[in-house]
Amino acid sequence: MDLLIPSSGLLFWMTITFFIVLFILWKWGFPAITDMVRERNAFINDSLKKAHEANDRLANLQQEGESILQEARGEQARILEDAAKTRDNIVGMAQDKAKAEGARIISAAKIEADNVRQNAISDIRSQVAQLSVQIAEKVLREKLSTNQAQMDFINRMLDEVVVDSNNK
Repeated sequence: MDLLIPSSGLLFWMTITFFIVLFILWKWGFPAITDMVRERNAFINDSLKKAHEANDRLANLQQEGESILQEARGEQARILEDAAKTRDNIVGMAQDKAKAEGARIISAAKIEADNVRQNAISDIRSQVAQLSVQIAEKVLREKLSTNQAQMDFINRMLDEVVVDSNNK
């Protein structure tokens, strides 16, 4: 049984060695281990905090990106609306200009047509007057073929001129 029950001297020295090892570990070993555990814990906590901050930044960036995208879409819609208004204004101005130009051309054509008509009327009157004079000349030549007829005609004309000047 000696193997199962240690002797009192061995127990004494084992107890003293245990307390010396416990003291050494307590003095220098456990503080180093607990410091390493604390540092590791602080590092892990700091990493978790940075990961949360990075997550928050990522969420903020996503929100900012979404707001910028919405803003860009609104700007695009505004630009397209302005372009449509500008196009409508240009088309309207072109139509107005075309109408004004058409009215001017029509007016010029009317004036030209009136001028042509007046010229034609003047030419016709001139030709009618010439024809009338020629016809009158031929008629008078026939009627006034004798000297006596010519003198009678001249006297009648003079009488009419004198009567007209007295009436005035």
